[in-house]
Amino acid sequence: MPRPADPGRNALLTAGAETAERSGLRGLSVNAVVEAAGMAKGSFYHHFPSRREYVLALHRRYHDELTELVLAAVAGMPVGAARIRVATTAYLDACRHTRGTKAFLAQSRTDVDLIEAMQERNERVAVRLEPDLTVLGWPDPHATATMYVAMIAEIALLELYAAAERPELRAAALTMIENSPA
Repeated sequence: MPRPADPGRNALLTAGAETAERSGLRGLSVNAVVEAAGMAKGSFYHHFPSRREYVLALHRRYHDELTELVLAAVAGMPVGAARIRVATTAYLDACRHTRGTKAFLAQSRTDVDLIEAMQERNERVAVRLEPDLTVLGWPDPHATATMYVAMIAEIALLELYAAAERPELRAAALTMIENSPA
């Protein structure tokens, strides 16, 4: 069970996000993290039982921050196309400006320790998107939401690699989702 947040735990997570940004998940060793945090190695194990649990906590923190940004952007909006548009834009913009995006979007796809967490996170997002797709008339809103989440994650990666927004991809995704086949 994760320990409650405290200054030491937070310092280690912040140092890990910075290290992951520079070196990716493969460069995210316990030694690199404690060095970046200016802490002793024993402090790491006081807060995290293993590197695996630490990487999961980093992944969770990264996605929790993105989720908060998106939910704040759509707070109070009715379900439907406008809410999808705002949520998509908020998510993609946050991915371009949030530390660790490359590690936690691209590299997590192949990191055995993160695959299950990533799938669970994507499923939760798809479930949140279903009411919007239902209003838009999609006959299988859950399947459509699952595909949309994957499509937007891919756009986030393409924008990251281009170091720029890809307005044509954003527009295409939104056009596809707003034009229900029903």
